[in-house]
Amino acid sequence: MCAVILGCLTLWTAPVASAGAGAGAGAVEDAAPVRLEAHSTHYFVVALVRGDMMNIHVSRLLDNAAVRDAAVVATIRGSSYPATAQADGGYSVTAKELSLPGSAEIDLLVNRGTDREHLILMLKNVQPEPKAEEKNSVRQIGWWILNFAVCIGFLMLVARRRKAAES
Repeated sequence: MCAVILGCLTLWTAPVASAGAGAGAGAVEDAAPVRLEAHSTHYFVVALVRGDMMNIHVSRLLDNAAVRDAAVVATIRGSSYPATAQADGGYSVTAKELSLPGSAEIDLLVNRGTDREHLILMLKNVQPEPKAEEKNSVRQIGWWILNFAVCIGFLMLVARRRKAAES
């Protein structure tokens, strides 16, 4: 009987534990990127920031053609980072300053031939507030299961002793 109860408890808690583990595991990676835009006299820049990575797409205002042969340098919170060219015609920058909380001004310097332009992007990272523990969290459900298991075990022990005393 005890094995049956433990088996039922195990089967009942397995989906709950796996659902709780999967819910928070990829929360950071699955967050939507922050979109930033800026334009100057010749260029239009769209940047997507996710964590400490920024993907930059530079296009000309005149005909919206991608600018693939430029040298792009990003200055973030006082540190300069040269952008690396990507296969899709964009550029990417990796900097830990991108993931820091608070506002940051990103100064992009785009050099292409004789054209040299500064573009300013404003990044606002909001730190997510910690969640209060939910009523049906895995921890709380596990606590209730443990309580019921202890109570059932105690009742089974009392029933066995009564049965043994009657014999």
